[in-house]
This record gives sequence, structure tokens and C-alpha cells, in this order.
Amino acid sequence: MPRERAADRQRRAEAVLAALDRLYPAASCGLSHEDPYQLWVATVLSAQCTDARVNAVTPALFAAAPDAAALARLPQRRLEDLIRPTGVFRNKARNLRAAARLLVERHDGGIPRTMDELRALPGVGRKTANVILGNAFGVPGLPVDTHVGRLARRLGFSRQTDPVKVERDLARLFPPSRWTLLGHQLIAHGRAVCASRRPRCEDCALAPHCPSAGRAGA
Repeated sequence: MPRERAADRQRRAEAVLAALDRLYPAASCGLSHEDPYQLWVATVLSAQCTDARVNAVTPALFAAAPDAAALARLPQRRLEDLIRPTGVFRNKARNLRAAARLLVERHDGGIPRTMDELRALPGVGRKTANVILGNAFGVPGLPVDTHVGRLARRLGFSRQTDPVKVERDLARLFPPSRWTLLGHQLIAHGRAVCASRRPRCEDCALAPHCPSAGRAGA
């Protein structure tokens, strides 16, 4: 198969974006939160866990620890008990408490607004930082989870498996103003149609623009 020209790939990207806008015009973050602090906590808890399970856990957690200072004071065992259903709870509890102390010491308990400051917090990687920046502060961010990475490869927008490299490939094709919404839209489509094992290509509005359409498991 001949290598796709950059101009053709760009045109496909624009067509995919238009289709996603029709399908998921109001796609948004699946983690329930009321402020940047809550989003940070929920995003850390979402690692290896579903949004639905995180959303079931966080009300009790936020009642016990409504801000970073309270979270830093919460005993390790108590925090573990509160977040146990999210999995890997001991490590998550250690990271949350350590990060909460840094937030109090360095940021007056607030959530920083830059990639470097966020990534300096225990338990916060690039994906988590992008979620926070895009959804809490309106700073363009393109978090690459399993859904986004899978769709980027199937759509022929990236050949990479490393999330950072996938992010860079997508960033070259789509304007920064669309990164946050695009991430939500790709996640929504991955869950609804383009599943990992059995993608429903026959029902997919992106199929006309997808080089993997009809190739199950591609």
C-alpha cells in the first residue's frame, strides 16, 4: 500500500473531526468533579479503574478530605479504606498524601497550572496532567489513554504505541483549541463503537475515513 501523503492525511483528519462533532458534540470528562482539586484526585484514582467506579468512591472521599490540606492529614489506612475499590489503592494513597503535602507546601493547597509543576507531583504523569490542564484550566491538553491510542492507530494518524509519541502525532494534525474535546470524543467513540476486540465498523460513521475499517481487531 502506497504511503499516504501528508495532505491526504490532513484532509482525513478534518473529515474525522467533523464526524466526531456530529456524533459527540457535548463529549466531556467522565470523572465527576467540582473543582481542580477534585479532578486531580479523581484522575489519579482512575488509573487502572473505570470512571464509574471512581465516581462511586469520590463522594465519601471528598467528604473526608475536601481539600489538599485535609487530604495530607488523612491517615494512610483511612485513605486506603476509602479508595480501596479503585485498585492499587496502597500506592494511590501514598501518592495522593505525598502530593497533597507538596500542594500545601509549594502551592498554598492549590492545583498548579503548568505541565512541569503538575508532573512534579507524585502519581501525576503526562496523561493525568493533560486531563487536569484541559478540563480544569482550559489549557490545551491531549491525554492519550487506551481508547485514544487505539483509535489513533486504527485511523492511521499514528503508528506509535508510546502515548507521548501518539500525542505528538495527533497534535500535528489537530489544532490545540480542539485537543481537549477531541480526547473526549475519541474516548466516547472507542467505548461506543470502536472497541478493542470487536469494532463495529459496519455501524461506524468514521469508516469512510478509516484505513482499518472492516479489518476486525486491526
